Formats: sequence, C-alpha cells, structure tokens
Amino acid sequence: MGMARPRLPPKSLDSYTVKSINKTITVGDCVLMRPAENSKLPYVAKIEKIETDTRNQVKVHVRWYYRPEESIGGRRPFHGSKELFLSDHLDIQSADTIEGICVVHSFKSYIKLDAIGTEDYFSRFEYNSITGAFNPDRVAVFCKCEMPYNPDDLMVQCEDCEDWFHPDCIQMKVEELKMLDRFICHVCSDEKKVNHATSTDADTKVHPFLCSDEKKINHAASTSPDTKVHPFICSDEKKPIRAAPRKADTKVDTKRRRR
Repeated sequence: MGMARPRLPPKSLDSYTVKSINKTITVGDCVLMRPAENSKLPYVAKIEKIETDTRNQVKVHVRWYYRPEESIGGRRPFHGSKELFLSDHLDIQSADTIEGICVVHSFKSYIKLDAIGTEDYFSRFEYNSITGAFNPDRVAVFCKCEMPYNPDDLMVQCEDCEDWFHPDCIQMKVEELKMLDRFICHVCSDEKKVNHATSTDADTKVHPFLCSDEKKINHAASTSPDTKVHPFICSDEKKPIRAAPRKADTKVDTKRRRR
C-alpha cells in the first residue's frame, strides 16, 4: 500500500491561464463564470485572489456582481441591459469554471464608449445581498417621468434648461427630433412666451431639474437640495429572469451559493 501524497499548503498566484479559453486571468479582472444551469446567463465576478489549494487545484476568490433581476427589488425600467451591481457576496470557485473575461466599466466610462461589445458591462451601485440595500441609495432623475437615466434609451436635451427627455414623454418620434436644429422643452417654450408677452427681462432662468455637467446623466445623487433624486425602494415582487441557452465547455460548473 503506497504512502498518501502529502497535502500542499495553499499558494497565492499572480496569474493563471485558463486552458479551456486560453486566456490569462489576474487579480482584479472581471470574468464570466459558467452557471450550473445551461439555460442561465453566465455569472459575472471580480477576482479578488488566485491560489492553489491543498490538492494543487487552482481556485479563485471572487466578489459576485448581481444582475438587476437577481436583486431583491428586481429589474426596474431604468436599469440598463448591461447593468450590474457589485455585491458584498464573496465566494471561492474553481478557476476552470471561468468561460471568458469581461470589462465592468464605471457608469461615466460606459456612456462615453463609442461602441459597446458583448464583453462590456457597467456598474453604478454597490449592493448588499442580504438586506437588498444600495449604495448610493439615491440617483439623479430626468425627464417629465422623473426616472433615473437608462443608457439604453434615447434621450434629447433641452438647450435652455439642459434637462433630458424621452421622446415618448414629450409625444415626439425619434424621426421628428432628428429633423430639429435645436430642441426646447415645453416648460422653457411656455416660459419664453410668457416673458415675451409681459416684456419681462430675466438674466437667469431657474429650472427645478438641475443636472450635473457630465452629460447631465453621469452619476447618482449629489447632496444638493436642488437635484431631484429617485430613492431605491426594494420589493418582494418577482421579476422574470432573462435566459439564454448556453453549452458548457467542461463538466465543471459554477455553484454560486445564495445568501
């Protein structure tokens, strides 16, 4: 009877090449991880640590990103299709469950991209996977509907008040907006008519929708009392989960343990 092989102490690695995809991962990378069910979208995680275990198997310590539909409150109309929440949910998985490398941009960086690829995502909130709380818990709102900005939706900016509007909310078609040299919202237009009729001069026009300079859409809630914000209210309402059939490359699956 042969002697049992001695267990090796865990060893931290700076990088590791995943053979199934022939790509090298490093700490800080964001990766796509194969779900246990092929009908689900891949999990997205940020690598916190890479190490070999006592059996010399390579493991990755990860922090999970949640999709909006995986959160307690579910997906909202203002959530983008590529939006993720960086959670406090930590886990350890086999490196062989990684099926791709992706990029999770900040919201500011994402909206500046000239082209968005399949590997591009964005995150503007941190998410507590136990309480369902978000950080920040408020976000700037726009348009007559007073909704946070969804980068998937086309919006047009008023040249006077600099607020942004959805075409549907101002009862205009995209084709009509494209034909305009400049757009003035109905509030500013009506105000100009009143000012012209009364011949009242005003050096500065004040509008309740005050926006920041970075396209007026760049980030969640400032502390300014003039900025309208939208609070996150979590609910237990179940939202449908988007699913895309996927074929696993190996028999190793990611088993994300729910909290």
